[in-house]
Amino acid sequence: MKINFIKGACNVSLLTLSLASTALAVEKPTLKEGKWRGEFQVNETRVPFNFEIKGKTIESSTLTLLNGSRRDDFKVKAISGDSIFVKMNTYDAALIGKIDENGTFRGVYKSLVPNFRGNSLPFVAEFGKTYRFVEPGKDLKPVTNVTGKWNVKIISKDPNAANSIAQLEQKGNKLTGVLMTVVGDTRELEGTIQGNEFHLSGFTGPSPVAIKGKINDDLTTISDGEISFGIYVTQKFEATKDKNASLPDPYKLTFLKEGYKKLDFTFPDLTGKQVSLSDDKYKGKVVIVEIIGTWCPNCTDQTRFLAPWYKANKQRGVEAIAIGFEQKDDLEYAKYTLGKLRDFFGIEYDILFGGIADKKVATEKLAALNRMAAFPTTIIIDRKGDVREIYTGYTGEVTGKYFKEYTKKFNKVLDGLIAEPNPYEKATITTASLK
Repeated sequence: MKINFIKGACNVSLLTLSLASTALAVEKPTLKEGKWRGEFQVNETRVPFNFEIKGKTIESSTLTLLNGSRRDDFKVKAISGDSIFVKMNTYDAALIGKIDENGTFRGVYKSLVPNFRGNSLPFVAEFGKTYRFVEPGKDLKPVTNVTGKWNVKIISKDPNAANSIAQLEQKGNKLTGVLMTVVGDTRELEGTIQGNEFHLSGFTGPSPVAIKGKINDDLTTISDGEISFGIYVTQKFEATKDKNASLPDPYKLTFLKEGYKKLDFTFPDLTGKQVSLSDDKYKGKVVIVEIIGTWCPNCTDQTRFLAPWYKANKQRGVEAIAIGFEQKDDLEYAKYTLGKLRDFFGIEYDILFGGIADKKVATEKLAALNRMAAFPTTIIIDRKGDVREIYTGYTGEVTGKYFKEYTKKFNKVLDGLIAEPNPYEKATITTASLK
């Protein structure tokens, strides 16, 4: 009887476990396949974003953020039983939420940087909605077509506040565009124009961006403008339509201090090994130094360009080094964030850790530079070790001719430097000839 009791108890336990497993399987969260519309709550402003889900189960699902013609894919997974977790790829942030009884996805966009405060934005997303700002059938006739280039003046107490350029394209009520600064660009934005007001938003993984303003009666100026960079900062602006609007020359913002010809640094790589430009690996090579941060969208866009370029050209006598300045001054943390960047983009060049993400700190550690004006900054060094060019920021494909001009000049400069003789090879040949 004792044995039967134990056997019966085991059967009951197995049945209980089976029922519990079934219940867990039923309760496992799912995101319906198809289009969704979400809204972030940024202070008093709601910033919309659109995404698409593909995959029948959480384990097989991909969340694709939709911004005009741009698409960014992220893997979806379940955590803590009923929570959904979407890591923002190389950015140390995630969408974390739950599906409520009405099928609404609610949660927060949260920075995952340890001890980083003031770092989350609540959001709500609904399935089946595809509009951005205005529901179908509720559009107001635009007062004008704002397609073109706009000179954007930031309203600030800082006399050195840099202006920006907005490139806009309007089709009916639909508005797309990009805001360009000396740092780079906002990536593609999508929105609407209703009467004399316009709204744009963008969310590609880093903190969301929102821009709004009013078109004045003259139809060529904008007032009451506001740019919101999610959890970071909000700026006021005015704008004037100007086909000749321009930004400061990105090749002249950062330069070598008087008396310097070379750049010198020593930083640890992701194994902790100290790496310097004076190492034999770089001697006689053309070297591209990319100063970046994994938190910086223009930096990752620049890496998206440089990683395959290097892979295709590394046999030509060229090397590259990425120096990452991260959100924690901690090598172990940098190994994680920069390692994610390396793996995501398939980077085959050296990645070093420079320190905390701060332009002042970067300027101090790269003492030959007058200043670090922005992340990213790209420094090109010739075979003799002399700095030949410094480019501030990065303008992605959405900027059109600006991107084409940058890549054309980049390739022309690199082709010219690679074609120059290696002074160390010449010295070796001369020595051999004397024997």
